[in-house]
Amino acid sequence: MRARDLMTRPVLTVTPETTAKHAAGVLAEHGFTALPVVDDDDRLIGIVTEADLIRDRFPHDIRSGDDSAVRVTPGTTVREVMTSPATGMGAGADLAEVGKALLDGKIRAMPIVDGARVIGILTRGDFVRAFARDDTAIAADVRHHLSVYGGSGRWTVDVTDGVCRIADAYDDDTDRHVAKVIAEAIPGVVEAEVTYQEEDR
Repeated sequence: MRARDLMTRPVLTVTPETTAKHAAGVLAEHGFTALPVVDDDDRLIGIVTEADLIRDRFPHDIRSGDDSAVRVTPGTTVREVMTSPATGMGAGADLAEVGKALLDGKIRAMPIVDGARVIGILTRGDFVRAFARDDTAIAADVRHHLSVYGGSGRWTVDVTDGVCRIADAYDDDTDRHVAKVIAEAIPGVVEAEVTYQEEDR
């Protein structure tokens, strides 16, 4: 599966001049954890996260008795709080690589770019939602895509815990390979197995 198969688009973005308060409002309203920061040509120049926005935002309570804490004035614009430069990945990136980048980098969101222009975003939540898809819905999705490729009634599809087992009524190695590629591009499929099943005569 590729980034384009799972990414959220169109993606909401902010500019460096956006106020930090407005960016926080967008995150809160939409339930996002991060927003790509773009220039006037929609090119990725940074990312602003929940952590960026809340850093130094809340003063120590003087009633705690700790008056040694140094008060840092938080930034008022995205430019002052964003992480820059930001990493982006292409729409054709393998989802396994995107997931690895999220985990290894300890980040929650990956902007998806065409060149440097932001075209989507992938979050850990997108991966979790794909993994949590109902097997029945996944199977129906696989059947639909296979019927477009090889006609209806040709394929038998069963999905259990995201593992998709496909039986092909025709003995064709190329078609079985294509069926596997099609199935593994469906959100929620963790693995696809395609076998030839001769029809009973």
